[in-house]
Amino acid sequence: MGGESIMIRDLGELEGEVLVFGGPCSNLQAAQALLQVARARAIAPTRRICTGDVAAYCADPAATLALLRDECLIVAGNCERQLAQGAEECGCGFEAGTLCERLSAGWYAHALAEMDEETRRFMAGLPDMITFRHAGRRHAVIHGGFPQINRYLWPTTPEREFEAQIGAIEAIAGPVDVVIAGHCGIAFARRIGARLWFNPGSIGLPPHDGRPQTRYGLLGADGPRIERLSYDHAAAARAMRAAGLPQGYDRCLETGLWPSEDVLPDALRRQPGPFNALQISPPEA
Repeated sequence: MGGESIMIRDLGELEGEVLVFGGPCSNLQAAQALLQVARARAIAPTRRICTGDVAAYCADPAATLALLRDECLIVAGNCERQLAQGAEECGCGFEAGTLCERLSAGWYAHALAEMDEETRRFMAGLPDMITFRHAGRRHAVIHGGFPQINRYLWPTTPEREFEAQIGAIEAIAGPVDVVIAGHCGIAFARRIGARLWFNPGSIGLPPHDGRPQTRYGLLGADGPRIERLSYDHAAAARAMRAAGLPQGYDRCLETGLWPSEDVLPDALRRQPGPFNALQISPPEA
């Protein structure tokens, strides 16, 4: 966003449950399953908010975006900003030479090839931030960090870094009680003084915990909670292979383990057992 005007969309007061989710990541099967959850809970499209990166990693970028663009509100992720510009790389913030950076060349090229001009215009018009009030709290939704859209903020990130991000958000948008952000792919909630930083995780990729279920968030009267999303992950993996994307993320959909840990802080690399205790939701029996 460096130097550019910041686009903020204010939704006013929202009543009832609000569904928040990140990283559909071109996973059409996961997006379809999430919409089934939203409809079953009678959560209207105006109360479904995505933190971005709709098109990334998996097999169906155009179809996933076509499905979600009228079914939810979307904050621009780094992938939306890069695809809108026709950029040559995803802008995820991977360090040069890492496996994540090398693998991104394949899935990003696949996504870019599926984007037509009208779709790029749609992505270019997405806001950088969405604000709203809910259950007596003011919320700001961003993609990753602010103003650095691809900033990784983890459950283990030092508190002072969250404080700096919240300060930058409030300088633009005014006081907030809750920041909702995505990008890192790990669902967590972190109390920062009187404020809450809430990452609902990614619906398109599992959170490297050894299980194929992905994550989304629900905002209720008592605040946010993280939920597991079950979907046809085997079909999503087959679709990746059929699309010529057998890079490791296809197996990730089945195993629940990322093909590389080089983006993760040391403290978040493989823990004993299938469940990462830093997440809110307890392991399923």
